[in-house]
Amino acid sequence: MTDRKDELAANLAKVERRIADACAAAGRAREEVTLIVVTKTYPASDVRILAELGVRHVAENRDQDAAPKAEACSDLPLTWHFVGQLQTNKVRSVVGYADFVQSVDRSKLVTALSKEAVRAGRELGCLLQVALDAGESARGERGGVAPDGIAELADLVAGAPGLRLDGLMTVAPLTGEYAGRELAAFERVMVLSTDLRRTHRAATMVSAGMSTDLEQAVTAGATHVRVGSAVLGVRPRLG
Repeated sequence: MTDRKDELAANLAKVERRIADACAAAGRAREEVTLIVVTKTYPASDVRILAELGVRHVAENRDQDAAPKAEACSDLPLTWHFVGQLQTNKVRSVVGYADFVQSVDRSKLVTALSKEAVRAGRELGCLLQVALDAGESARGERGGVAPDGIAELADLVAGAPGLRLDGLMTVAPLTGEYAGRELAAFERVMVLSTDLRRTHRAATMVSAGMSTDLEQAVTAGATHVRVGSAVLGVRPRLG
């Protein structure tokens, strides 16, 4: 366990330095960017080590992995983010432990989240997942709402009991005009965030950037970066 703690501490320090350097280069304070460690496929023991090392935000993308892990770590001072595509039949479980759902992308999901948040007596933070690769289907390859669908969905979340509209999330697209242009993609989302805040002033979060492109996200103005492999290492998927 000591070896694993040393490994995670070293990786975490490297990521912290990358974020700090990117903030300095962009003229931003380090405090403006929150690190979310994506712990998918890794055990609760790693989450505990991360908490010991000062991590306060963790993310998961599969409820079947996240639910038991969150329960096992329920005594820790952690904020849990759900970042994966979410099916409505998993909503009750996710609302039980997640503080934020970053992948809100359709009205049916908003309705389900609202119902379960009210039932659980909770207020759930919601980020709209923006798909910059959305074509005629109006959804991206990895989920998300097209830019022209943000306003309507934002109004729906803002008016839904038990939900709080906190901002936008995106993943750098693999196809379309922004493929391979991570900085341009994140800059586009920042413009969309500015538009959103004209009508929803409190929706200030912008979650963008992962292990390979966190610098571009910080440069563009992201408030949160989601980093997995750079902290935890590369591990084959379970199941």
